Amino acid sequence: MGNVREIPRGWDETSVPPQPGRRYLVTGGTSGLGEATAKALRLLGAHVTITARNAAKAEAIVAAGGASDVLVMDLTDLSSVRDAAAQVREPYDVMILNAGIMWTPYRLTTDGFESQVGTNYLGHFAFAGLIKDFITERLVTVSSLYQRYGSFGDGSLEEIQRRCLGQVPYSSREAYGDSKLANVLFTEEIERRRAAQGWKFIALTAHPGWSNTNLFGEATSSRDAIASLASLSSRLMAQSAARGALPQLCAATFPGLRGGEYVGPRGPGQLRGTPTIVQPVVRAHDAELASNLWRVSEELTGVTWT
Repeated sequence: MGNVREIPRGWDETSVPPQPGRRYLVTGGTSGLGEATAKALRLLGAHVTITARNAAKAEAIVAAGGASDVLVMDLTDLSSVRDAAAQVREPYDVMILNAGIMWTPYRLTTDGFESQVGTNYLGHFAFAGLIKDFITERLVTVSSLYQRYGSFGDGSLEEIQRRCLGQVPYSSREAYGDSKLANVLFTEEIERRRAAQGWKFIALTAHPGWSNTNLFGEATSSRDAIASLASLSSRLMAQSAARGALPQLCAATFPGLRGGEYVGPRGPGQLRGTPTIVQPVVRAHDAELASNLWRVSEELTGVTWT
């Protein structure tokens, strides 16, 4: 889809208008892109709720003025996701599904999901589905350049389920690619269903390009040589978390965006730079794959979006 208004070159956090009275919910708001996004919105006067597994760390951010309040939630445990959703009582103008992990060693979530797909996608699918009636304007999901390397195999229901349950030969980078492709497919499927379901919000996706965040540190802990090299390169050459957060901040606030649009850096290879509308991998537009993923996601999480 084309954008109604072109995002100006040089757009950054100073381009966002004052936000008093606006309400945002940002998952994973205690570090990296989530912390930078929450802080930028809070400084502009918005009420910003962050989710976090570590309540003490989140409360410290609130005390320092980087957020308004905290919702404790562990995306790797659906009981925690349900508990957090039950605490949402007031509407949010925008929810930003930001929390994530990257290139982690093989492990399963509490509910038996492969950890990267479970954290980056299925936990968010469940949480957003449970509180969708409290989202009034936009649902922004954070993907990655690595969505280019996701596939879900042949895209069948059986293969998608196997990958979500970690029942295929494990590659941390392939699992991460699947999780980030899932985030784009999720946005595309919401847009196909939105009018029929009467959902109030539009769905958008954003990606940060190459940004120096804590994700590379987590990947390095796996003692993977490629991950270690990527972490070192990131520290030396990648843009800051604050710059990497600009696409999701833009997707959350820039007027005139259409549902289904994808915001990323405008620089070469989408690695860095200020935000613009970009295109995901062609497979992200596969309606059958998106429908199959949605069906599997509802079955695995027990959360139905109707």
